Amino acid sequence: MKNILLVIDMQNDFIDGALGTPEAENILPKVVEKMKTYPKEYIYATRDTHFANYMETQEGKHLPIAHCIQGSEGWQLQKDVAALVAEEHIIDKVTFGSVQLMEKMAEIAEKEEIALELIGVCTDICVISNALCLKAKLPEVPICVDASCCAGITWKSHYNALEAMKLCQITITGEEALEA
Repeated sequence: MKNILLVIDMQNDFIDGALGTPEAENILPKVVEKMKTYPKEYIYATRDTHFANYMETQEGKHLPIAHCIQGSEGWQLQKDVAALVAEEHIIDKVTFGSVQLMEKMAEIAEKEEIALELIGVCTDICVISNALCLKAKLPEVPICVDASCCAGITWKSHYNALEAMKLCQITITGEEALEA
């Protein structure tokens, strides 16, 4: 079985930029260490991608903080994360869940048995969205989320997202991080 790591939105704007949080900064070393345990060819990353008209979009109207504008420093993957993922394995997405990521994983799953592990930010928005989309597309593929390598908007919303994913048969590991 091929174990694939999916690194969700570990971008500058979500770590220490426009929408950065201390929690996201705190998980960064764990994310990098986790990435080092996987062969580079088995790591994929998503990149939240917005454009100059962000404030006019539905998301921009609900979250009026410009972030991850394509080409900006905030849009880039954090440098230590970027060094561990092949450029051709970076998937730009314009919304919370990535159809392209689902299709890519389905393509791989057609050829060989896989298991997926998700890490990144935000647990309560993009991590849960991608985990649930992947579970819907690939119901028989084992999917897990490492809670110790994820950060949410708040601790409560992070915890709630993990609990929701458990109910949808997504395995949650690293829960000792929730005890801290």
